[in-house]
Amino acid sequence: MNLETDIQTLRAEINKSLSVLVRIEDYIVDFQQQKLNKTPGSDEAMIITQALTNYYTCIETLFLRISKFFENNLDKEQWHRCLLEKMTLEIRNIRPKVICESVYHGLLELLKFRHFSRYYFELNYDWDKLRFLLKKFNDIHVQVRIDLSEFDCFLSILIDSQEEAGSDASTLI
Repeated sequence: MNLETDIQTLRAEINKSLSVLVRIEDYIVDFQQQKLNKTPGSDEAMIITQALTNYYTCIETLFLRISKFFENNLDKEQWHRCLLEKMTLEIRNIRPKVICESVYHGLLELLKFRHFSRYYFELNYDWDKLRFLLKKFNDIHVQVRIDLSEFDCFLSILIDSQEEAGSDASTLI
């Protein structure tokens, strides 16, 4: 495989992940509008918990693919948080940042919650916390798509520059 093919593959992975994210986002938004008007119970809490967990896991999987393509260097102890932090970094002559700071902070809350929810086996959910997480989700989900689309544009430009310079260019940007 050559670099152009690798970049095209990464772009395809980003676009596939974006389509999954959009479906999850639409589900969460619709669910909030249809089911959370009344007093929500355990069923709604379990659904929101799983949907937010799926949303974050989809994003994290995409970030892992990006990281492996460009850096492939994560702290083994806290790689989830390290990965998220790396997505805020512009790495000179390699790649721009993938997400902005506001998205980082919202996703960090979802990451913390995902780790917590994996080991929480009760049905007595804290609706104040779930509403806080839904607010974070609502605050960032549009910007997540914008950030990922901008990163995809960078990859498109990168392909064009590789075509112009030949596939043996020493730096990516």
